[in-house]
Amino acid sequence: MYVEELKGALGHADREAPFQSYCTGLLLPGDRKSVEPMAALVAPHRVQAAHQSLHHFVAKANWSDDALLAGVRAQVLPTIEQHGAIRAWILDDSGIPKQGTHSVGVARQYCGQLGKVDNCQVVVSLSVANDHASLPIAHRLYLPQEWVDDPVRRRSTGVPKDVTFQTKPEIALDQIRAALAAGVSPATVLADAAYGVNTDFRDGVSELGLTYAVGIQSSTTLWPRGKQPLPPKPRQRRGRPPSRLRRTKTHKPISVGDLAIRLPRKAWKRVTWREGTNTSLTSRFAAVRVRSAHRDDNRSSPRSEEWCLIEWPAGEPEPTKYWLSTLPANTSLRALVNLTKLRWRIERDYQDLKQELGFGHYEGRGWRGFHHHTTLCIAAYGFLITERAAFPPSAESRAPLLPQPSLPAGFRPRGAPDPNPTPRRHLDHDLPHRNRTRSRQITPAMPVLPASAKQ
Repeated sequence: MYVEELKGALGHADREAPFQSYCTGLLLPGDRKSVEPMAALVAPHRVQAAHQSLHHFVAKANWSDDALLAGVRAQVLPTIEQHGAIRAWILDDSGIPKQGTHSVGVARQYCGQLGKVDNCQVVVSLSVANDHASLPIAHRLYLPQEWVDDPVRRRSTGVPKDVTFQTKPEIALDQIRAALAAGVSPATVLADAAYGVNTDFRDGVSELGLTYAVGIQSSTTLWPRGKQPLPPKPRQRRGRPPSRLRRTKTHKPISVGDLAIRLPRKAWKRVTWREGTNTSLTSRFAAVRVRSAHRDDNRSSPRSEEWCLIEWPAGEPEPTKYWLSTLPANTSLRALVNLTKLRWRIERDYQDLKQELGFGHYEGRGWRGFHHHTTLCIAAYGFLITERAAFPPSAESRAPLLPQPSLPAGFRPRGAPDPNPTPRRHLDHDLPHRNRTRSRQITPAMPVLPASAKQ
């Protein structure tokens, strides 16, 4: 039923069968969710034909990612909202390690999966969430400047002509605008410091009528409560009247790190925000009203007051995390912490998408194939959400929704290592004496896996 409702978004009846097969392949147990291994799982008796069909569907077919995601959203969000209203729109990006330089968007950049700068692709996504579940509703590959300016690589990977360079916060704002235009229930925007330190991003969210709770760095400058920039200079006899706010050597903002250190002991409260795997998640927090000071000496009026939330776990020598939030002034500390910490949901999204559904396994190089594969992973993820919702949290764990089929006899994906290489010395004994030396320069034929072996 779930797949049937989504077929209308594909635009052509011939795409329905490969769509169902691709989603099935993503849901089946398996170590690798690239096209060829999935073809072997869903059609073991006609692997080559299934491979061609799935490859064409994901890499070449001109169906709309937006239309399919809208269909997923229409089916899954009502299921999530049965457990409460959407509380947050969560923005984040995820890195996918890659080798070489030819896959679309690959560059040396920070990869969260590796925790360092390395060769990878980075995708920006927007998820909607409540306390029960979350669902990615938008995604887009971040295209580094070096790719935007390279017409040869753009053409070879099919990057659309209208795709220009955008920062990750700019991509995120576009996703928020599209979600609002599509009628998604508005909620507080959550993001980490990679987005929160960008003043244009925070201003953009506010201009769209949404509140936010976003991470910032300890160096972010603020005006503590009761302080703000000096008014413009008095008007002179000639020229236009001054309009810019002022700072002086003795009247200037402070960093949020300094602000945290200066807070009195009574400002810190112990707050528990949710149950973890083994114990309740608890830490010390303080929340104060502040004004952001970024370039406000170029403004004619002070910025509005907002919350500054600070986390300082017991036993740590200094605070560990900082946030700015435009939630109402009467928001309690517990409510502020509870909503801000809901960002963990998108980390769960990425974990499931990568570990269970092969989000990072696509081996094609093109723009269309990359986005189609990601959309199909989200469609499969939406199916899992609807299935989980049918069972109460206390229900016993069940077997996988789909049993793992046997691989066809002799199948091994191209490029896969030989699990049982034949020792070279055995080959030497089978050759005439005069050819033994030469045989050491010959790569032996690679044996195939037995039919019972797992992928």
